[in-house]
Amino acid sequence: MKIAVVGLGYVGLPLAVEFGKKYSVVGFDINARRVAELLSGQDHTLEVEPEELKAARFLSYTTDPSALAECNVFIVTVPTPVDNDKRPDFSPLVKASQTIGRVLKKGDLVIYESTVYPGATEEICVPELERASNLQFNLDFTVGYSPERINPGDKQRRLVNILKITSGSTPEAAEMVDALYRSIITAGTHKAPSIKVAEAAKVIENTQRDANIALINEFALIFNRLGIDTHEVLEAAGTKWNFLPYKPGLVGGHCIGVDPYYLIQKAQSVGYYPDILLACRRINDAMGKHVAGEVIKLMIHKGHAIAGARVLVLGFTFKENCSDLRNTRVINLCANWRVIVPRSIYTTRGLIALKQSTNTPLTCWKRCPRPAAAMRWLWPSPTTSSRPLALTVCAGWPMVTRSFTTSRAYFQKAKWMAACESQTGLCGAAPPHCLHLGVFRKGGALVSVLKQAGAR
Repeated sequence: MKIAVVGLGYVGLPLAVEFGKKYSVVGFDINARRVAELLSGQDHTLEVEPEELKAARFLSYTTDPSALAECNVFIVTVPTPVDNDKRPDFSPLVKASQTIGRVLKKGDLVIYESTVYPGATEEICVPELERASNLQFNLDFTVGYSPERINPGDKQRRLVNILKITSGSTPEAAEMVDALYRSIITAGTHKAPSIKVAEAAKVIENTQRDANIALINEFALIFNRLGIDTHEVLEAAGTKWNFLPYKPGLVGGHCIGVDPYYLIQKAQSVGYYPDILLACRRINDAMGKHVAGEVIKLMIHKGHAIAGARVLVLGFTFKENCSDLRNTRVINLCANWRVIVPRSIYTTRGLIALKQSTNTPLTCWKRCPRPAAAMRWLWPSPTTSSRPLALTVCAGWPMVTRSFTTSRAYFQKAKWMAACESQTGLCGAAPPHCLHLGVFRKGGALVSVLKQAGAR
């Protein structure tokens, strides 16, 4: 058996690496830079360590579709985004199916992991395979569906210790898919009775989380108007055994903020209007504007002049400890402010793309390596109450504005302060009227901290 993994991103690479420890695997991606990076033994997503890449002795990488011809099992792990109108965009999935179809042979098995609505695999992907291969579904080839459950940045819940749902277009295909994944997933598998059941299970996993967070966000909006601290309310309510521990915040990323739209479209296509799902999406998408407005109110309350004020945003990805910028909702904050973004050593290309796609003004500071002896903190002593700029914000932080009143309380809550004497810093020239206070490490990146000159 020879396996092809089509798409080497956050989902595909960990899968290819695990299979590559046991089976002959071809990792295929249309991005030549991505393949070159992996051939050099590096993964910019930080999901797979260099040692793990080396351990996959039977894994090779390519951008050449003809290299897939020798494979008899194909696993598709391409993204399934939405377009500007929030409609499912199946183009990556269609193109991947067409590529596989051109090399598909009798007896081959194609497994999809991408999140879709119930029925999409057999309604959209299978016809593309048939057209490109001139083969007949379930007679010449079979299809499986095993939805991904990767959690970017999570070093505890990895591919092998997350239970895997499997399914197949025939009983024989279902058993083959299940056996294949059981060979690498130590947590075990759950064989669904049909592909549609497996597809539905995946899409509601993330839709349920979106709904739960939307409920808490709505609580936060209500309590804010009542002058009640939301986190104090949640802490008190959490003392009951069956109260779910969700927190308010921005909802972004390539899963929770996207997948509900797939189910929404399918529901509407069969004549059902999903009021709750649409309301949840509307509430969560509006939270960035709400937070930006609350920050401006806080600045006014603290006596900061709004005109000409500078806001430093620390963290631009959709969640903490992750380099993924896709669908980050921090951009909703930046749309309301003129933003200075520190240059991350892992996400420079993403920030440039962000600037081009949104016209968000970004100022990047040059990397200037300094000798260890020259690196020292210029931050005021812990007993002072100097504030960094007007405010600092990071995706995923609790929306408790009073915790940002002083630099000391802010950093104590974030628990990010680190001794940087032995590190290389990002200490380029600071913007006008700002003092460079030092650097701190966050998720592998060193971030500069600035303070407005003369700020108290």
